[in-house]
Amino acid sequence: MFDWPWPAVGAECANVLGPDGYGAVQIAPPQEAIVLAADGYPWWQAYQPVSYGLTSRFGTEAQLASMITACHAAGVKVYADVVLNHMTAQLNGGVGDGGSTFPDAYDYPPLYSAADFHSCRTSITDWNDVSQVWNCELDGLADLDTGSPYVRGQEAAYLNRLIALGVDGFRWDSAKEMDPADIAAIEAMLTQPVFIYQDVQYGAGQPVTPEEYEGTGTLLEFRYGWDLYGVFTSGSLASLSDFGPSFTAAGMVPSGDAVAFVDDPDTERAGGALSYASGAPYTLANVFMLAWDYGTPLVLSDYAFSGYDQGPPSAGGNAIAAPGCGAGTWECEDRWPAISGMVGWHNAAGTAAVANWWTDGGNAIAFSRGASAWVAINAESSPVTQTFSTGLPTGAYCDVITGAPSGGACTDTVVTVDAAGRATVTVPAQDAVAIDVAAPTPS
Repeated sequence: MFDWPWPAVGAECANVLGPDGYGAVQIAPPQEAIVLAADGYPWWQAYQPVSYGLTSRFGTEAQLASMITACHAAGVKVYADVVLNHMTAQLNGGVGDGGSTFPDAYDYPPLYSAADFHSCRTSITDWNDVSQVWNCELDGLADLDTGSPYVRGQEAAYLNRLIALGVDGFRWDSAKEMDPADIAAIEAMLTQPVFIYQDVQYGAGQPVTPEEYEGTGTLLEFRYGWDLYGVFTSGSLASLSDFGPSFTAAGMVPSGDAVAFVDDPDTERAGGALSYASGAPYTLANVFMLAWDYGTPLVLSDYAFSGYDQGPPSAGGNAIAAPGCGAGTWECEDRWPAISGMVGWHNAAGTAAVANWWTDGGNAIAFSRGASAWVAINAESSPVTQTFSTGLPTGAYCDVITGAPSGGACTDTVVTVDAAGRATVTVPAQDAVAIDVAAPTPS
């Protein structure tokens, strides 16, 4: 839930995420961050910490705790985005969104002083130099000396405070810019094991690789989204039959080490990734991601933007507007019927392997996950009608793309599977049909 304030996240857990079967929600960085009012509160403001206080643009510590409680009550875990590599780039100091002040980029009293930062005070310019990547500054952001026992202790205390509030895991921002030995040392100080997934972006030929961080947690697999972008914009869906680590020479980490995603706030702004503005290809790529047996899928729910720096809709001053879902404002992709329907499908599929692969040789594919779930995706310009082997037991099923069971009936398409596991289905152009054993037609 990118840049959603805490009360809105709690409500979304109770009303949408829990009922639709989402397993967890990733929230914005909870720590106090720099106020950049003159820059219009850009989205990256939240990634420039001022302190580890828990009052920020997103809400108070009490609101954070209330949100975690609401999400847990809905059966949804909470993963916090945490920024531990650096502080701000504000050489002349400034003020945080919790009211703290600091005199310069290397002094955050009483938390950190100049001695707590790496001596390299220039930005990384050579990504082939490991020392630069781990010890110099990412885009001018003051780089913390995470080899220091004091710095590690402060960061571990912050993480343990979040764990005490009920946070179930962390997205480790800018992990690539940290020595994995430092990450391991901080993790060793946590009060309990939590789910950790790390921001380590692949760079062709670069010596710091995602694979180097497999020992400290799961990896955000950027290559997954980049490769899907290529397939859904200029390739062929038929090529997806072996989608995973061997798909291209760039590779991917093993499925068990991966968090898979179509887009995230960085990639959708940087280009080379699909986004909410891509239309049907974006929806179909998310359908594929939730159906395919690779990694832990991550859905992005964010807001519309017209420029790289644009932050979330404002309620005036430092406040973020309460999300009101609709095209052009808060996009709320987590609610899109094709995406939310496929979350239940994904849960029904479980760990079953891909089976019953079919393709027209171009941009229409279909497959099952064992005998529990089946999907057809049609990125062609015209409908596809075919008798498919679904692998499912005989019966009538609601298409979860157009509407799961509601009010005693399917809300749209019904798919009938015969005794041999076959179904004749018409898949509209630029659309999908998906059925699973958890969504039979109501009796």
